[in-house]
Amino acid sequence: MSATRSKMLKMAGAMALVVFALGTLKFLQIRAAMAEYAAYVPPPEAVTTVVASLEPWPSTLRAIGTVAAVQGVTVSADLPGVVEAIAFESGAPVRSGALLVQLDTSQERAQLAAAESAAKLARLHLERLTGLRERRVAAQAELDAARAEAEQAEARLGEIRATIERKTIRAPFGGRLGIRQVNVGQYLQSGDPIVPLQALDPVHVDFGVPQQAVSTLTVGREVRVSAEGLAGELAGRITAVDSVIDPATRNVRVQATLANPQGALRPGMFVEARLEDGAGEPVVPIPASAVAYAPYGDSVFVVTELEGPDGQRYRGVRQQFVKLGAGRGDQVAVLSGLEPGAEVVSSGVFKLRNGAAVLVDNRTQPGNSPAPEPEDS
Repeated sequence: MSATRSKMLKMAGAMALVVFALGTLKFLQIRAAMAEYAAYVPPPEAVTTVVASLEPWPSTLRAIGTVAAVQGVTVSADLPGVVEAIAFESGAPVRSGALLVQLDTSQERAQLAAAESAAKLARLHLERLTGLRERRVAAQAELDAARAEAEQAEARLGEIRATIERKTIRAPFGGRLGIRQVNVGQYLQSGDPIVPLQALDPVHVDFGVPQQAVSTLTVGREVRVSAEGLAGELAGRITAVDSVIDPATRNVRVQATLANPQGALRPGMFVEARLEDGAGEPVVPIPASAVAYAPYGDSVFVVTELEGPDGQRYRGVRQQFVKLGAGRGDQVAVLSGLEPGAEVVSSGVFKLRNGAAVLVDNRTQPGNSPAPEPEDS
């Protein structure tokens, strides 16, 4: 029994020795790997750079606006009647005074013929009494009654003609028609819509700006308007500034007028209005691609001389947090956190970290224009 126990103790001791040897070997391997990792110096990252400089930056005020027609109405029926003829096509341009819809006037024309006969008879009766009065055959009262009767006949004639004209519906001004809402033979009540009509050149753009910018808003100031699907920008001028400020939003309503010869802007369209002030605070503009955006703060990487753990100096980057302003083209304004003359990484920031070594290669630079133009424009 003691021999068996001694044998088992020897086996356990041998196994413990093997485990200890393996553990020691693995520990030495891990320590060697850690030392190798600590001594590893990653190769420098290839980046492009720009030198930051202080430049004037025009202050820009942007606002969301809506296009409105200078003249826009829904043409409607003035008097009730049956549509006899439609003289326009949906979506077509029309001139001022162009015939749009003719309502049935057969009854009014019959009344007009009777009124013309009555007016003619009244004029003849007046002429006869005028002659008789000159010869002192007729009384003055008879002449006055005949004159009043003739005037009433003429007034009745004018009333019927006006009714016929009111049933001839014309374009009140030149512009572009919308989609017609009537058909031939349809009975229209007074006020029933017929077709929208909008004058598209020029157009208004209505937008709101914060109350603190009211002092900079003057009639005649240039406004540039852009919209999705619109090539380039359209220029216009402020033509009116509202006299009150909206108490709910603390914004003031501004109206600009723009030439729209091609009809690119349509009433109700969503646009962006931009007002630029030639004067502005000097800022440090850099390419937008140079900024590393993050929830905890935006930053840039500045190329400088750094010292490694081994005491060797190398070209690396230092992460610098900055306060950004407005963007313009390919650029963004840095309001604080970056000094003029600093060499800033303009591309490749996504692969950098604080203290990383870099290799500057400026043969190909990212866009850095305040007013870029597409290559195919």
